[in-house]
Amino acid sequence: MTVGNRADQAPHHPSPPPARRQPYPGPPPWAVPGLLRKLWTDRLSLLSDAADEYGDVVRFAMGPKTIYFFNHPDHAKHVLSDNPANYHKGMGLAEARRRILGDGLLTSEGETWRHQRRVISPAFRRERIAGFAGVVADAGAHLTQRLEAQTGNVVDLAAEMTSLTMDVLGKTLLDADLSPLTDLGPAFEAAQEQAMFEMVTLGALPLWLPLPRHRRFRTARRQIEDAVQTLVSTREDSADTAGSDMLSVLLRTGRDEQNAGAHRRELRDQIVTMLLAGHETTASTLSWAWYLLSSHPEAAERVHAEAVAVLGDRAPGYADLASLPYTTMVIQETMRLYPPVWGLPRRALAADEIGGYPVPAGADVMISPYTLHRHPGFWPEPDQFRPERFAADAPALAHRYAYIPFGAGPRVCVGSHLGMLEATLVAAMVARRFRFELAGPADPQPEAMLSLRVRGGLPLRVLPA
Repeated sequence: MTVGNRADQAPHHPSPPPARRQPYPGPPPWAVPGLLRKLWTDRLSLLSDAADEYGDVVRFAMGPKTIYFFNHPDHAKHVLSDNPANYHKGMGLAEARRRILGDGLLTSEGETWRHQRRVISPAFRRERIAGFAGVVADAGAHLTQRLEAQTGNVVDLAAEMTSLTMDVLGKTLLDADLSPLTDLGPAFEAAQEQAMFEMVTLGALPLWLPLPRHRRFRTARRQIEDAVQTLVSTREDSADTAGSDMLSVLLRTGRDEQNAGAHRRELRDQIVTMLLAGHETTASTLSWAWYLLSSHPEAAERVHAEAVAVLGDRAPGYADLASLPYTTMVIQETMRLYPPVWGLPRRALAADEIGGYPVPAGADVMISPYTLHRHPGFWPEPDQFRPERFAADAPALAHRYAYIPFGAGPRVCVGSHLGMLEATLVAAMVARRFRFELAGPADPQPEAMLSLRVRGGLPLRVLPA
C-alpha cells in the first residue's frame, strides 16, 4: 500500500537558496531560558513557533548544545534519502533510546543496521502482512465487545488502543501472548520519560546519580529485560522455532552465531525495539483518529457508512482495504496532523551543506514530520482536518517529502504496511458500531515523547453509531 501520494495543494514557489555565508536565522542568546523551558514543556511549539518566526532554517544555540532545524521537504530529502550515510541517529534522544532499546533496528547504524534489516524484513513481507488481517480482526472484535459493555460510559480510548496494538504485535510478529507481561506498559512509560528527560537536560545529569527518576528507569529496564527473557525462554523451552514470526527467525539466526553473548544481546535489542515501536506508533495514530472523528461528526458518519456498506456484519479481511478508501484517507490525514514519530534527530558525521547553509561535522540536525506536515507552503489550511487531501482524484503532492509519516529513505519504517492494515481495519470495525464524544474539560493535547502521544489519556464517551 502506498500512502501519502495525494494532496489538495496550492502552488508552491520555493525561494532561491540563501547565500552560503548568510548567518543562520534563529533566536538571540537572551532567549535561551525560554527555549529550554519550551524544550521541557512543549517541544512541538518550540519547533512550530521557530518555523513561523524564522522560516525553514533555524539555529538554536542553547548553552553547550546547538541544534540545526531544517523544515523544508528538500532538506528532509537531503538528510534522509540523498545523503543518509552522513546522518546517523542523533542528539540526546538517540543516546537515551539506546539505553532502552540497545542496538536494535531503530538505533543501530552501518553494517549492524543493514544486517538487522535483512534479518527482520522477511517478517514484514506483504504476503505475511495479508495473513495478519485475521489477527487484527480478532483483536478488533474483542475491543468492540469491551466497548459494547461500556456503552454510555467514559472510556480512555488511548489505553484501549495501546492494549489492542500490544495484543496484535504479540500475535503477529512474535507469535506470543503478551497479556501476562503486565509490567511492560508501566516500564515502557518510565523508560520514555527517562529518554525525554535526558534529551531536555542535554545529558547533563548522568544515570549513576541517585535521582528518583533514575531509580525508576533502572527498575523499568530490569522489568523490560525480564519480559524479554520470559518470551525467549518460553519459546526455547517449547523448541518451536520453525515459524516465520520474528522471534523464531531471530532464534534460528542465532544458531549460526559463534559469539553466543553477542547474539543474546542482539536478540534482546531487537525484541525490545519491536515491543516498543511495534505497538506505540499505531496506538498513537488510532487514538488521534478517534479524537478527530469525535470532533468531526460528518467524517465519523462517512467512516461508519463506508464500514457498514463494505463489511456488513462480517469480520474484515485484507482484501477489504481497497474498498475502504475514506477510512484510509482518515488514517492518512490523522498521521499528517499527528505523525506518530514527530521528530527525526540526526547527527552529521562530516561537514555538509543543506539548503545553502553549512552544516559542521558533529552538528545535531532535526527534521520534524510534525512541522513539515503543517507547512503552509505545501498544505492549504494546514491545521484543518481534511481527509479529502488524500482522495485518489486529488492533485498530487507538491513535494514527495512534505508527507513522511513513516520516515523516508533507507530507514523508512519497516512496519508501515502492517501499521496501515491495523489502523484501517480497526477504525472500520469500531466506527461500524460506535461513535464517540469528548468527555474531558478541554481538547486533548499532544505529548512529544518517543511517539506523539495524547497527553494524559483520551477520555471519550462511548455511544452507539
